[in-house]
Amino acid sequence: MLICVAFVLLCQFGVLLGHPQCLDYGPPFQPPFHLEFCSAYETFGCCDQDKDNTIAAKYWEIMDYIDPHAHKLCGGYIKDILCQECSPYAAHLYDAENPQTPLRNLPGLCFDYCSEFHLYCRSAITLLTSDKHIHECCEKNKTRFCNLLNIQDEDYCFPDVLKNTNLNRNLGSVVADKKGCLQLCLREVANGLRNPVLMVHANDNTHRMFVAEQVGIIWVYLPDGSRLEEPFLDIKNLVLATPWVGDERGFLGMAFHPKFKDNGKFYIYYSFQDKKKVEKIRISELTVSASDLNRADASSERNLLEIEEPAANHNGGQILFGLDGYMYLFTGDGGKAGDPFGKFGNAQNKSSLLGKVLRIDVDGQSSDRKPYRIPPDNPFSSDPKARPEVYAYGVRNMWRCSVDRGDPLTHKGRGRIFCGDVGQNKFEEVDIIVKGGNYGWRAKEGFECYDIKLCQNSSLDDILPIFAYGHSVGKSVTGGYVYRGCESPNLNGLYIFGDFMNGRLMALHEDERSNKWKKQDICIGSTKACAFPGLISTYNKYIISFAEDEAGELYFMATSYPSAYAPHGALYKFVDPARLVHFEIPDYPCFVDIATAQSCSNILNSLHSAKPHQRHRKLPYTESGHGPSSPVLSTLSGSRVSGRNLSKPDLVMRGPSASLQYPSLFSLCLSTSQGSLAQWTASCVLSSVALLC
Repeated sequence: MLICVAFVLLCQFGVLLGHPQCLDYGPPFQPPFHLEFCSAYETFGCCDQDKDNTIAAKYWEIMDYIDPHAHKLCGGYIKDILCQECSPYAAHLYDAENPQTPLRNLPGLCFDYCSEFHLYCRSAITLLTSDKHIHECCEKNKTRFCNLLNIQDEDYCFPDVLKNTNLNRNLGSVVADKKGCLQLCLREVANGLRNPVLMVHANDNTHRMFVAEQVGIIWVYLPDGSRLEEPFLDIKNLVLATPWVGDERGFLGMAFHPKFKDNGKFYIYYSFQDKKKVEKIRISELTVSASDLNRADASSERNLLEIEEPAANHNGGQILFGLDGYMYLFTGDGGKAGDPFGKFGNAQNKSSLLGKVLRIDVDGQSSDRKPYRIPPDNPFSSDPKARPEVYAYGVRNMWRCSVDRGDPLTHKGRGRIFCGDVGQNKFEEVDIIVKGGNYGWRAKEGFECYDIKLCQNSSLDDILPIFAYGHSVGKSVTGGYVYRGCESPNLNGLYIFGDFMNGRLMALHEDERSNKWKKQDICIGSTKACAFPGLISTYNKYIISFAEDEAGELYFMATSYPSAYAPHGALYKFVDPARLVHFEIPDYPCFVDIATAQSCSNILNSLHSAKPHQRHRKLPYTESGHGPSSPVLSTLSGSRVSGRNLSKPDLVMRGPSASLQYPSLFSLCLSTSQGSLAQWTASCVLSSVALLC
């Protein structure tokens, strides 16, 4: 997916991508505490409480030097200018993203606003900046001053940046429909990730989360939100990925073997170039290190399948295991536009592996020495004109699929495979995969005909989507999950998904009488609704992927800048605020049994280690550059560093939303534990104990 439409928009609008970014190169966030001074940015911006206090002190210091009669005229201008460090577009306002220019002392001002400021407050210029060049040339010359404060991309100048609909549409929030929508809050688990394309768990009772970046690196996050310093796997030297915005190639898929606890096997899906520079996708098997469960043995890679890609886009990328124990692979149609390959396109051609859902048995070799077997009930295994791996066909570029765990009590829905299939230029769709199904592409897009000739073919016999939406709603679907966790039972049975291009979050609910699916928008709650410690109500715009942890709780990954090398991605967990206010015991057991996974790697500092009032002070920076150092846990060797990373030393550390899970298994455990953080972590996170959610 990641994504042809984004590249087209980039070409159309130049750099106008709506790219919020702070001066420390991190994404904007919602401060956990009220901002007294720069309050305009307390719901979404780049300042925490300490930074806000520093700006306020500077403001009053300047005002002490200004004539009292000028206070009313200049006070508002000076406050506006100082508070631009808190703007979600601070990096643009101060030209921080341009390595060819020094960081500005003053933000970029639009010419009309700058002219008014110069007219009323030019005596304050020397107090706002120490730049001698500005002092010497510009205090008396309005035109020269305002030209100097101009920025190359005028879409980002203040105050017009606040009015720019292209930049501010859905900035950190989702618009509610007229009837209202489901309000949820978020907890930021990790940030500083480079296009996080997936998060999976090993289903081994350790409750570790494996988060993969598009460049080809997989990180291990522990149940308390901390991250191991050494990656689980690093194959960026093999993966074909570029820094181009919207490039869909890269590390795309990962799945653990259903018997991973016994055999240590897992599988990956990535783009690469062979020795002849031919672009392909590869599905490989690897094993975990014999000496460290948190490290993969990269030398164990065994290629299962390679498929040539005729174009750079539509690479698919999902791999998962069904309840039948077989592996399901989801490939794109080969790229370009309109599936132009052959008479019917790749997707309708059952002799091609492109535009398909494939199913293979990875536990053995076939008679023709392929490193996998064909399941005996594959629908086209006896068709000489079809590839036996094909399980379903007629798909364009399914981006993110999932297996429904089923209702916790009735098991209804268990085993269904849901997929989001990215459309061409009119419709996005959500499908449930069935054996032998034809999902219509390129004859149809959504419910409508795309290729009239193919669409009118009586033999098409296609399966319609359970839901489709037009491009006025969103332009690139990101498939999600049916919620089956225990922390938010109000969400049980909802298929939660989103749109990559506009950041919209949606849910589908199945009407049991009609068996039809109805859409409901998801709104991230207001500041008041999400006022619990550690919760936020904003997120990065470009929704890359959804995820489910071992307990069935739901997450999603998003970035503010969709480039494989841009460290602006974050991992968010959904939280139902109603459950925090009315914390009731659900109708079914809600226990988490966490097993220990000892590691030889250092552990990055747990986000729970800082007290609330300490989370915004400057912290010492470690030599490794991964983050601030902190005490060593008694149960594991090495230091801990936060899952939220800083990109530069000596910057203000922003408090994570994963700080206090309130109330959650961590807070309940904390309330009944005594002693140090290390003792609490050892007893409540890393040992095999049952914890109530």
